[in-house]
Amino acid sequence: MPNAPPTTDATVEARVLWLRYQKEIAAALTVILLAIIGLTGYHFYTNWRNSTASEVLGNAKTEHDYEDVISRYPGTPAGASAYLLWALKQRDEKKFTEANATLQKFIEANPDHDFLPTARLAMAANLESMGKDDEALSIYQLVASKYVNTYNGPLALISQVPLLKSKNRIEDARRVCEEILTKYRMPGQQTEASRDNRMETVWVGEAMRQLRSLKPPEQPKPQPAAAGAPPPVIAAPTVLPAAPPPAGAPTPKKPN
Repeated sequence: MPNAPPTTDATVEARVLWLRYQKEIAAALTVILLAIIGLTGYHFYTNWRNSTASEVLGNAKTEHDYEDVISRYPGTPAGASAYLLWALKQRDEKKFTEANATLQKFIEANPDHDFLPTARLAMAANLESMGKDDEALSIYQLVASKYVNTYNGPLALISQVPLLKSKNRIEDARRVCEEILTKYRMPGQQTEASRDNRMETVWVGEAMRQLRSLKPPEQPKPQPAAAGAPPPVIAAPTVLPAAPPPAGAPTPKKPN
């Protein structure tokens, strides 16, 4: 009769461990399995929900349609886009106050959205259309300082220039243009002579165009003479006496 192979200590310990903690181990494995199933189901549901929301948004045309997407699919990309498309439709209909209210709801519902600075710029444009230039200028200044490294930063800067010109704040407009020239120029290929060969961005081109349209800075005017001061006396030219003829020179004869 063949002898049974010897059982190792590790095998014995594993069997003892399983017999002693089999309920706990089985429960832990069940939790992990349920977590995997739940995560997979969540991703499937999220993808299905996002896809359905995008389809509904694609068919939206009226105010009621956009409100339906926002209410039924909050937290989805389509739900956030519905705010922006709805605000754009309101702007096209000259409903600037309503459009800004919709954009404000978008900002409150999506504080970390990539299009948040774009929504603020749209609000500023609506304020301009309503003649509220001071409020629009404040938003432009906020976006320009908060979103420097995005395309919204230079756009907010250049949008300030026409408003400043309309208020006759020429020096402020000039300062904004010079700020664009300083911040938003792309480094070009360096030449052997290490010249500054930077390529101009579209913002720099527009800033230079605006600078050319600005009148040059005023030069200090000369101070007028004090009232009652006598005008300077102009001296008559001095007539020098004729030099005497040199010694030994013949005396010129008088005509008869």
